[in-house]
Amino acid sequence: MYTFLSQIFDYGNTEIEKRFIFYKVLWPLLDFSSERTTIDFSQVVLTHHALKDKGKQGLNLGIGPNPTLQPLTETGSGSVQEKEKALLREIIAKVNDLFEGELTEDDKLVYVNDVIKGKLLESELLMQQAANNTKEQFANSPDLTNGILYAIMDALAAHSTMSKQALESEKLRNDLKDVLLGPAQLYESLRAKGVSSGQDVVG
Repeated sequence: MYTFLSQIFDYGNTEIEKRFIFYKVLWPLLDFSSERTTIDFSQVVLTHHALKDKGKQGLNLGIGPNPTLQPLTETGSGSVQEKEKALLREIIAKVNDLFEGELTEDDKLVYVNDVIKGKLLESELLMQQAANNTKEQFANSPDLTNGILYAIMDALAAHSTMSKQALESEKLRNDLKDVLLGPAQLYESLRAKGVSSGQDVVG
């Protein structure tokens, strides 16, 4: 009903549109079978989250008993490879000027490095081409150009702000391809997947 009514009536509330997009993506993942007494969320997987600044709030530390925190006893063991961190910084630097609007660096990084690249990595055709061609030949492939366009269209519901800008600008799509082939290492990732899966050689 909302899909129809929103075309003829301006609700003037972006939160409703956000909820509509969220529920549209969530709906296919839910199981409403008659045998169940609750909703099955087993197909829902958290891929990323965002932090929003809600302002400063008082903690009232001077009221009641004061709990203490145990100090750290050893250095944390988790670390990110410096090469990966450098590539992420390069991606952010390159996409910062591509998109407009109130978008965080994480929004842009997730959109390019996770959403678009992730969808392109699902392509068997691109995987074969990356495994059997040079990076220069792969960059000139019309299938890569079309693949980026289709990936943007697929991501439109969840990432409408950046996707709409990318759909309306061929230059932005070309710049996006440069980022994917550069620091995002799309070619290298597809080639590695193609070689490891033993794809047949194609011209």
